[in-house]
Amino acid sequence: MKIVKMKISELKCPEQNIRIHTEKQIQEFERSVKMFGQIRPIVVDDDNVILCGNGLYATLVKMGIDTADVYKVTGLTENQKKKLMIADNKIYGLGIDDLDTFNKFLSDLGEDLDIPGFDESILKSMVAEAEDVTEKISEYGTIDDEEIKAIQASKERKEALMANPPSNEPEEDQTDDDAISNDNSPHQTTPPEPTETQKSVICPECGCRIWL
Repeated sequence: MKIVKMKISELKCPEQNIRIHTEKQIQEFERSVKMFGQIRPIVVDDDNVILCGNGLYATLVKMGIDTADVYKVTGLTENQKKKLMIADNKIYGLGIDDLDTFNKFLSDLGEDLDIPGFDESILKSMVAEAEDVTEKISEYGTIDDEEIKAIQASKERKEALMANPPSNEPEEDQTDDDAISNDNSPHQTTPPEPTETQKSVICPECGCRIWL
């Protein structure tokens, strides 16, 4: 794969793009570029129309950078270009975080938790909980059903938090009608707020995973 330097002004945005890039994502892209530089090329077709990397392109434009690393894919049909744009955005999202490794990396990083794409305060709270692991293991076998349910709920909150980090934008106020509707619906349940994140440990006696 031959990557070349091209002027940003020579690149063209597609008329339609599969992915909508939010302002928050562009901000995190910028943090990444400032920290690591451009680590992936922008992919373009024969006419320099961007097929992959529109968010990165928007970031470089915002930062006032004049050139970018580009990989040109030639000879694609219009259908192949559309398939590539769809596949590039979808395949990346099919991966699953290995939370054990993730937690170990956070522990290795210590206080240096300025990581693009994540809220530093949330990561610090995850690391701080590691101090409670030994105590939780010692309590294993003595916790009641309610505590087990709470642990399971905490696991679900962590997974939701990892998949959908909180936005800095204020939420819209709930209307009175919505509130009444929610109160009167016997089947309506409200998911717990992701107020904390949890770790898991392996029980030294039975080998079961315990969510903390």
